[in-house]
Amino acid sequence: MGTITLKTRDGSVHEIEAREGVPIMELIRDAGIDELAAMCGGCLSCATCHVYIDHLPEGAELPGLGRDEDDLLDGSDWRRPESRLSCQIPFSSSLSRIALTIAPED
Repeated sequence: MGTITLKTRDGSVHEIEAREGVPIMELIRDAGIDELAAMCGGCLSCATCHVYIDHLPEGAELPGLGRDEDDLLDGSDWRRPESRLSCQIPFSSSLSRIALTIAPED
């Protein structure tokens, strides 16, 4: 168990309880944050779960950016160096206290 800090597009900040091994996209959706569309349900085909990594806990590492994720992010007008698709980041205890912002909609 751990927590994720999430900022939505309107600037509201939410603390979300996180479970080991669950994709961050699912944790956000399960917390009732409707702003994250996640239309493909994590199948890596839509990029509607685009987030910015605002803070990565010391010593934590994210999984590498795969080619498909990179291609989908390239299609976004809002891509930044800290962009990731939340469906591609399984939560682990080392990520507890990660801070994210939901990217603007394309």
